[in-house]
Amino acid sequence: MSILFLMIPISLLLAISFLAAFIWNVSSGQVDDIDTPPHRMLEDDEGA
Repeated sequence: MSILFLMIPISLLLAISFLAAFIWNVSSGQVDDIDTPPHRMLEDDEGA
């Protein structure tokens, strides 16, 4: 039972850190363009 007093705050801290990282990534624009990357791999490289 005493392990719950340790694991619950650790899991909440981990969840909050993942949420903060997600919000930071969305606000910095890293997930804005979801259409171009799949097409980029189909284009031929002229220099290669």
